[in-house]
Amino acid sequence: MDKTAVKEKFAKAFTKDNIAKAIFLAFALFSMVAVFAIIIYILYASIPAFQQIGFFKFLFGTEWLESTSSYGVGIMIVGTLALTACAMVIGGILGVVVAVWIVFYCPKKLKKVFVQLINLLAGIPSIVYGLFAYKLLMPTLLKISGAGGVGTGLLPAAIILGVMVLPTVASLSKNSLQNVSKDYYEGALALGCTKHQAVWTVMLPAAKRGITSAIILGIGRAVGETMAVQMIVGNGSGYPGWFTAFTTLTSNIVKNWGYGSANELHRSALIADAFVLLILILILNLILFFTQGKQGGGNNLFKHKIQEGQYDAEKVQYKYKGVISFVMYIVSWVFAALVAFILAFIVVWVLVKGIPNISANFLFGDYTSKSPTIKAALVATLMLIGLALVIAVPIGVCAAIYLNEYSKKGSKLVKVIRLFIDTLSGVPSIIFGVFGYIFFVNTFNMGYSLTGGGITLSLMILPTIIRSTEQALSEVPDSMREASYALGAGKVRTIFKVVLPQAIAGIITAVILSIGRIISESAALIFTAGSSGRNVPKGYGDQCASLAVMIYIFMVEGKYFNEAYATAAVVLILVIILNLLVTWVEHMFNNKKNNKKGFIRRAIDNYKLKKQQQNTTEKETENV
Repeated sequence: MDKTAVKEKFAKAFTKDNIAKAIFLAFALFSMVAVFAIIIYILYASIPAFQQIGFFKFLFGTEWLESTSSYGVGIMIVGTLALTACAMVIGGILGVVVAVWIVFYCPKKLKKVFVQLINLLAGIPSIVYGLFAYKLLMPTLLKISGAGGVGTGLLPAAIILGVMVLPTVASLSKNSLQNVSKDYYEGALALGCTKHQAVWTVMLPAAKRGITSAIILGIGRAVGETMAVQMIVGNGSGYPGWFTAFTTLTSNIVKNWGYGSANELHRSALIADAFVLLILILILNLILFFTQGKQGGGNNLFKHKIQEGQYDAEKVQYKYKGVISFVMYIVSWVFAALVAFILAFIVVWVLVKGIPNISANFLFGDYTSKSPTIKAALVATLMLIGLALVIAVPIGVCAAIYLNEYSKKGSKLVKVIRLFIDTLSGVPSIIFGVFGYIFFVNTFNMGYSLTGGGITLSLMILPTIIRSTEQALSEVPDSMREASYALGAGKVRTIFKVVLPQAIAGIITAVILSIGRIISESAALIFTAGSSGRNVPKGYGDQCASLAVMIYIFMVEGKYFNEAYATAAVVLILVIILNLLVTWVEHMFNNKKNNKKGFIRRAIDNYKLKKQQQNTTEKETENV
């Protein structure tokens, strides 16, 4: 090969489009790097505990005593699984039934409002749920049951955790039900089913794959929940009981992290606890991946039988199923009303308790022991938002560009990348916190600082930005890309000048949702940014508690419950504003997008018409 050919080959390889593709691919692979880094570093920090204690002894041991260096998480695994099972019975059933109600029974005028309520329920910080359960739910259950003790245990924890996983199950189940072909519904009606029978005996089973995925994601949320659980379970050393204090994998880490910090074995055992939790989450993600991969295969039989007319309405007895379907119809309305009541009650309770304690001094005054304030936490939260977005938004947008604009359909690499993105989104916040402590606080000697907290948060919000941006990019019509290419623009120019401006609503939505996640986060920041909220941070090298962490600090202090209510009200108001802002942005940009689509279509039609006229003129000239 001569020098000229080599130069031409390198010139083709290093074109603007190829360089951009390589950059976008590198950003898309970042999620894989992040997941591997989390697994490797947590495993590496867990090895001393596994070596000194023994892996199986640690896994199945039932004692956690620092005085005798006896560390085992067996009883905590039992507590975690028992709590998760009870929570999913509550949240899973409520979520699926409410999803059916939203899709098939909810009045059109009420649907948008109710979906917004579900989103708000999902956006309430876990620490606010914990405050509500600790101060109201637990005492109420004690009075009703007449049980002794302080009210901690499996029952209150399962109820509040069930409410927390409900939005996840409901939202994903709703999407799955909406994606079921209408042929199923129409075919069932044609065979003599009533509407209720068609909904509960045909449409619901047809969406079972997606609903299964929703339940698995709900289980992952329940297994990894930290702050609310830590405040309710009681952190006892025994097996779980309805009003018996017990400990979960997550609550054990939070409870013991501040103690025995000079004991290396104790700290390694806590990180090993996090590693066991991480393995459980990874197993759930793999199950979810294979479940989604098979989705849709089991529903073709029913569709085939409908098309072939193999069902005979006169031979199928629907009386029994008809009664059950009608009962489920009534139950769906009851559950929907119950969910709306729960949300309204929690929101009103927090606001009524908190707003009277909010003052200008509480928001902007200096912190004193007699008059604690959240001025430092407000500044710290804003700084964390800024740093996390500066890191995550460019990486997330570029990754989404590669996945939507450059990847080939059916690409194995893309499937793997998406698997790691989903895995990263499913990692519990406490795992991010432990990783941030190992990697940023210790390895890079950052100490507890807003820098470490902000970078950790950027990893947590990255999947949200990638998924939302990718969805927005996929909704941009291909005709717009084709028109841009026809006008002589290259791929990179088309992406930045045509595609991204059209997808800006999705990107803004992702940013707003990410801000809500940052404001609500507490567990990860306790391990990275610190838990001191007295002094206003002067830079990213300082440590400072965020707003959500301040709620926990006020509660732990035991004498600042009014301040905890006030901080919870501030956080809740911010979350409500952000949810309303998301709705407004989507509505505004959808209207603009429709107007732009009409304008662009007219421009494309005019371009095609001029091209046809030009071709006709050229042919006439040639004939002459």
